[in-house]
Amino acid sequence: MLERASHADARGVGAYAEVVGWGVTTDAHHPTTPRPDGSGAAECMRRALGDAGIAGHDIGYLNAHGTGTKLGDAAEALAIRTVFGDDTPPVSSSKAVTGHMLGASGVVEAAASVVAMTRGLLPPTHNLDDPDPACELDHIRTSPRAATVEYAMSKSFGFGGHNVSLVFGPPGTGRRRSS
Repeated sequence: MLERASHADARGVGAYAEVVGWGVTTDAHHPTTPRPDGSGAAECMRRALGDAGIAGHDIGYLNAHGTGTKLGDAAEALAIRTVFGDDTPPVSSSKAVTGHMLGASGVVEAAASVVAMTRGLLPPTHNLDDPDPACELDHIRTSPRAATVEYAMSKSFGFGGHNVSLVFGPPGTGRRRSS
């Protein structure tokens, strides 16, 4: 459940994480294919990091959209490398398990990011046996990876060139940041 911190506090419930940054872009490059240079997705991730007030090296896990298409995955990997450079965080995609759930994909990707961050166990991308060299990243493959993660990012694509990135941090992070 996503709710305002004041509502959760009033109900006396704890939070797993907090949305501390977000970014949105629309490049309208093609109805189903992102820009090959990944520029729309890269700008979206930069905006999310800027909104969170953190640097790329602060992200300890990235749940990629992982379209499972040659063009989509290459563009996404290029965007990730463009934004993070040599500090690319560990990356996996929950879509390899769930398939494409259309509008629900982003919600599931966000939930997977929060669970990975709070449990300190990063999920693998199932069936990622032989990654395309164009998609070279720090892929989590075959089995989960233990890690301490303070900030996680969920990155989603959408038809028509929509991009959304969310940055999650520990509960209270956003309130500390804005005060």
